[in-house]
Amino acid sequence: MTEIDAKIDALVPAWLTLPDIAERFGVEVTRVRQLVREGQLIAVRRGENRALHVPAAFIDVDEQKVVKGLSGTLTLLRDDGYNDEEMLEWLFTPDESLPGTPAQALSENRGTEVKRRAQALAV
Repeated sequence: MTEIDAKIDALVPAWLTLPDIAERFGVEVTRVRQLVREGQLIAVRRGENRALHVPAAFIDVDEQKVVKGLSGTLTLLRDDGYNDEEMLEWLFTPDESLPGTPAQALSENRGTEVKRRAQALAV
């Protein structure tokens, strides 16, 4: 869990706190913290009270779970040496070849395309 700079903060259109996610999933906050610890979500400290926040794009509200393909993408990026801030920047920077951002593509169930691009970063 890191604190992010203004550039990354501005790239992410919406954020949710861990209690917000827990409420949407119908689980305890400790379960959401576990998802962060396991690397299935990225949480960063932001705002005046430095509370932990997760990009809203990582949450599939309809299915009440983490967006499909996110966990595998985060693993690929970590294996490529990316830290949390660099992963957020990559996921929320527009990619003309997708089109849109990798985070947007994941939420639209285009995870294969995103993972392919993440794997290419290692080359």
